[in-house]
Amino acid sequence: MTIPYAGGGGHIPVTTTFTIEGYRIVQYLGVVRGLIVRSPTISQGILGGLKSIIGGRIGAYTEMCEQTRQQAYDLLIQHAMAVGANAVLGFRYDASEIGGKTASATEVLCYGTAVMIEREQPAA
Repeated sequence: MTIPYAGGGGHIPVTTTFTIEGYRIVQYLGVVRGLIVRSPTISQGILGGLKSIIGGRIGAYTEMCEQTRQQAYDLLIQHAMAVGANAVLGFRYDASEIGGKTASATEVLCYGTAVMIEREQPAA
């Protein structure tokens, strides 16, 4: 069995759907996830606070959120590969705030179903 879409560096197909056209699921390996909790740095907090007063896009927060999502995704891929998956189906992100008025952080969770897939054989 070959790993589809293998590009080296741990790349496996990840999709929000529950199937991949042209492939069949041969084994379900369970739920895999990546979880990161981050809080803004002092400079991000100051810049974000100023932007929230004057309005506009808060670039420092956008960058922090994008980095956090990427790190959670990378952890999901590592988890999937650790359980022997060659694809992840039903991929989703979820985020929530943790903390109160004095300190807060953002939790980013991504999850999906780890599976083994193989290319469907053409009808003879």
